[in-house]
Amino acid sequence: MSKEERLAKDITNAVGGINNIDNIIHCMTRVRIKVHDDSKVKYEELKAIDGVLGVVDDERIQVVVGPGIVNKVTQHMAKQSGAPLGEEDSENKSYKAQAEEHARENKQQFQSQRKQSKWNRILKSIANIFIPLIPAFIGAGLIGGIAAVLNNLLTAGMISGEWIKQIVTVLGVIKDGMLFYLAIFTGINAAKVFGATPGLGGIIGGTTLLTGITDKNPIMNVFTGEHLTAGQGGIIGVIFAVWLMSLIEKRLHKVIPNSVDIIITPTITLLLIGLLTIFIIMPLAGFVSDGLVYVINWIIGVGGIFSGFIIGAFFLPLVMLGLHHIFTPIHIELINKTGSTYLLPIAAMSGAGQVGAALALWVRCGKNNKLRNTLKGALPVGFLGIGEPLIYGVTLPLGRPFFTACIGGGIGGAVIGGIGHIGATAVGPSGISLLPLIANNMYLGYIVSLLSAYAGGFIFTYFFGTTKEMRNPNQMGD
Repeated sequence: MSKEERLAKDITNAVGGINNIDNIIHCMTRVRIKVHDDSKVKYEELKAIDGVLGVVDDERIQVVVGPGIVNKVTQHMAKQSGAPLGEEDSENKSYKAQAEEHARENKQQFQSQRKQSKWNRILKSIANIFIPLIPAFIGAGLIGGIAAVLNNLLTAGMISGEWIKQIVTVLGVIKDGMLFYLAIFTGINAAKVFGATPGLGGIIGGTTLLTGITDKNPIMNVFTGEHLTAGQGGIIGVIFAVWLMSLIEKRLHKVIPNSVDIIITPTITLLLIGLLTIFIIMPLAGFVSDGLVYVINWIIGVGGIFSGFIIGAFFLPLVMLGLHHIFTPIHIELINKTGSTYLLPIAAMSGAGQVGAALALWVRCGKNNKLRNTLKGALPVGFLGIGEPLIYGVTLPLGRPFFTACIGGGIGGAVIGGIGHIGATAVGPSGISLLPLIANNMYLGYIVSLLSAYAGGFIFTYFFGTTKEMRNPNQMGD
């Protein structure tokens, strides 16, 4: 049995066995499991599994296992439990079983709603829309970054050749396969999150692209009299439209006779929400997205060092809580409106501060072999912008290093905010991996900021972030 199969088996047992798993998805580092009955989950046993770096108890149980291994573990769990990835395993169940499952879900939803504020539920719903898209963001973003580097070299005359131009074109096509049709992917995932039909959500997302509309046959903005533009309102409008669509579709399913439901419900739903999206939601969401971009740019531009420090210092706790993905639609809107997101490079400093803290622990706690062994696996991916192994395996369990890492991230954020105008052309991993996506050749400024975050995290952790217990191998084992 491989390490991944063993880990998948242990996690499955700890969450209540194969019969307690509803569906499974994963992001870059976390297996996200929806269970039927939360009371059957053995959280202490789950946290103690060798290979589990951390556990977040949320509406989905988030088990941190690290990059690379997470997709293999998720696939093995899906195979063992019979639950398809990202889908509910409700097919072939008896009506009684489905009713019981529905009751359990309603109970869990009621309990989770009592525990969480409405605002937190909204944020987590938005995050869940984009989590399945993270691998696509990374792949498309890095491909676009390679194309941008090659194109810059062509422009500068450092390289030449028609075949290189062809490569740049092909890479651009691959990148746009994700980014150009992002509204459709967002619509599909939003429909899944809101309990609507994914295909209908994709159509609403595609509606915002205004396919076939040209300057010769425009659609007018009913508020300004100007032409609507494709993608106006961005994915913020798509998410809101699909949420409304889910309400209408669910209502129609209750009142339309079963014999004609499959014909009437999708037709009426698409017609109502399609018209509402084009004439109301797109114009209004356009105002909102324009204002959001303006505010973010104002905070970063006017706030400078102060704003950079705040964003860099407080982003790591959001990663810890799994809420950092809520910034994805903001990044995308900034890229759509200005060509780059200045927020992403600043937020990346939080991970760099944690890397600096980890380096300080490596030096300061040299006799603690158990800690060093953990750092050996977590540090390399930390440099590449994957922070969860360090968070859950090192800094958070130790306590103090987590806070000194946040200070290091704030220092890096202050430096990058002070330099200014350092943006990323696409959403992708942070750390060193973000370099190919840095806009306008501001690579040196980004590197200086990274080094500042490394140094800040190192210095504060070295002097203030350790205790005698951390430095004593007898306290933590070897």
